[in-house]
Amino acid sequence: MTGTSTGGSGGGLRFGYGTNGFANHRLDDALTVLAELGYRGVALTLDHDHLDPFGADLAARVAALGARLADLDLGLVIETGARYLLDPWRKHAPTLLHDDPALRIEFLRRAVAIGADLGAEAVSFWSGVRPAGLAEPAAWDRLVAGCAEIVEVADAAGLPIGFEPEPGMLVADIADWQRLRTALGAPPIFGITLDIGHCRCLEPAPVPQCVTAVADHLVNVQIDDMRRGVHEHLEFGTGEIDFPPVLRALGDAGYPGLVAVELPRHSHDAPGVAARSLEFLRAAERAGSARPT
Repeated sequence: MTGTSTGGSGGGLRFGYGTNGFANHRLDDALTVLAELGYRGVALTLDHDHLDPFGADLAARVAALGARLADLDLGLVIETGARYLLDPWRKHAPTLLHDDPALRIEFLRRAVAIGADLGAEAVSFWSGVRPAGLAEPAAWDRLVAGCAEIVEVADAAGLPIGFEPEPGMLVADIADWQRLRTALGAPPIFGITLDIGHCRCLEPAPVPQCVTAVADHLVNVQIDDMRRGVHEHLEFGTGEIDFPPVLRALGDAGYPGLVAVELPRHSHDAPGVAARSLEFLRAAERAGSARPT
């Protein structure tokens, strides 16, 4: 088994960057850029170009990636939101909510196995959108059944799950995540992926309170700016979020994992966006730490 480090040295939050924001880069080039900028980890989306979980020579590619992550001292989380990976006609299909979720379940099994081989800190996934004509109770039954399978796999691998509430999906907010966790029997391995932008988009509580509310179950954080009621991932400073209190809440919670920038539509200027993002986050963290209690 190839393991990665927890990413860098020093105190403070551990900022990472999502590889879905480097879609036009070779994976090794993206990792090199991020390490040289000073990021301490990556949120790796398994997809066609960077690491295809159904591709040839997967074991060799995973081993090579593990060695490279170790060389660069980068931590890792596994993301599973690739578009059109499983179906060339339908984005994200099939999900756990479709009539035949077998391919999605196999993908998530592979994601857990890859994450375990790479020493990842978590594997993240979401519910999907309720298919037209499927009643909500039936959708929840399908989701719980599918998640139960992945919980069993992840538990055997010792790899935490970060289940992400996503606007527009069946599990859209923190309350929905709590409902799902309860339905699964509250397994310890079943944590939450919290997207900071999503909190501003649709949660009723202020963003720092969202962090505090799920702090005990937080295994993965995605970070981006956003506006109320609009699910659009924005560069920092172009939305409505006041970041110093958010980063302070993460620090106060003692969250040890990656805080990974999630800007999947910004690959056209990936190095520039990544550089600006890290500068912004470091300044916001300093400002949050300086604020009086």
